[in-house]
Amino acid sequence: MQILNTPHEVTELCKSWHAQGQSIALVPTMGYYHAGHEDLMDAGRTMADKLVVSLFVNPTQFGPGEDLASYPRDEERDAEICRQHGVDLLFMPKPESMFFADHATWVEVPEMAKVLCGQSRPLHFRGVCTVVLKLFAISLADHAVFGQKDWQQQAILKRMVRDLNIPIHLHTRPTVRESDGLALSSRNLYLTKEERSQAPKIYEGLQLARKLVQSGEKSAARLRDQVLAFWAREIPLGRLDYLTVVDKESLTVLETIDDNALLACAVRLGRARLIDNIQLSAES
Repeated sequence: MQILNTPHEVTELCKSWHAQGQSIALVPTMGYYHAGHEDLMDAGRTMADKLVVSLFVNPTQFGPGEDLASYPRDEERDAEICRQHGVDLLFMPKPESMFFADHATWVEVPEMAKVLCGQSRPLHFRGVCTVVLKLFAISLADHAVFGQKDWQQQAILKRMVRDLNIPIHLHTRPTVRESDGLALSSRNLYLTKEERSQAPKIYEGLQLARKLVQSGEKSAARLRDQVLAFWAREIPLGRLDYLTVVDKESLTVLETIDDNALLACAVRLGRARLIDNIQLSAES
């Protein structure tokens, strides 16, 4: 496995791979790997001749007062995990090599970024789209792999790729969970013992919503009320950021459940802000 730190080095190597007729899969990450990241790597390994993983805690997707400085990091451990999963190239740039001091160009899908996480993180997806497009350009990737837990992110990136005619195939992998249902996240590290004991109830609430839909419930408002009542009982330490039913492709807020309905949430538990989602019809 090669470890490179500058965009130019990565592009030159990827150009040479393409010249040899080899395809490239990219897994963009912010590091501190868990089994969810490993699943993305393993999926990418099957899609192409070469597997590139980027490890970059992107400052442009963090807002004021967020956890940029404290975001968990362990580059040595992450590099070893990459080796174990057959990564050909680990790209670990410094912020100054990705964003010039006078950086002035941004990519965004503004309407889709207004809902869900965009309500409390208004510039987050602008930073995500910009850095991911840069990674696509730097790596010349044919495929890129993302996780379903970050549903809004992958929906926005799919729209960006479509609208800008970017020649890459995006793939979404199912959310990887702990045995008790908690979605894996690098930020789970922030949870205290008591917060961790309540965190699995987030997904239990989403599963309750699906059962209600399968029993015939069609009102997004009534569905939301039932889940919030369950969380009020089961997650007394939790603080709601949002709980919203949206169309899973356009992210348009829905009042009536249909076959494309997705229930997405963000719940704060202490220092951790945990996101999750569930398709309200049978998941494919």
